[in-house]
Amino acid sequence: MRDVMYLEQIEQAETLLKPQRIEVLRQLAEPHTCTEVATQLGQTPQRVYYHVKRLVEAGLVDQVSERRVRGISEGIYQASARSYWLSPRLVGRIGLRKAQDEMSLGYLLNLMEEVQADIAALDRTAPELPSIGVSGEIRVPAEQRQQFLTDLQTALQELFTRYGGAEGDAFKLAVACYPHGGTK
Repeated sequence: MRDVMYLEQIEQAETLLKPQRIEVLRQLAEPHTCTEVATQLGQTPQRVYYHVKRLVEAGLVDQVSERRVRGISEGIYQASARSYWLSPRLVGRIGLRKAQDEMSLGYLLNLMEEVQADIAALDRTAPELPSIGVSGEIRVPAEQRQQFLTDLQTALQELFTRYGGAEGDAFKLAVACYPHGGTK
């Protein structure tokens, strides 16, 4: 089972985005038969099998084994991933892309889409993926906002200059700074 499956095909998204199928998928975090899932969800095995079959066809669920019960073969299924990401490209950009400066919300949204696509494209089978994620909250008085943003930009530019050579492993650095819901 993969950690993340990045969905870029509209057919996969259409298959996934049905409330009943999401519930079936949650049950299949561990291997189960359709009968077992049906019991957990209070549904008929036939109804669950219908949804499982669609999920298998879309590549979102795998049949991991099979067992014989009273002379009948019964499939054992498991979700293909622990989480599913929907590519922002599934909807596409509505209207023309405006030129955004680095201080705009539109630029931040474009950056986050790019980061999501880059992470999804990483080779998760590699034994080690050197990466770091840092998150925190900073409180800045209104009169110091511009100075804070300037300081942050300067610090990052110093890193880009210091490590921007042509040799060594390439890393992409994306920093997001945005108002948090808890601001006053």
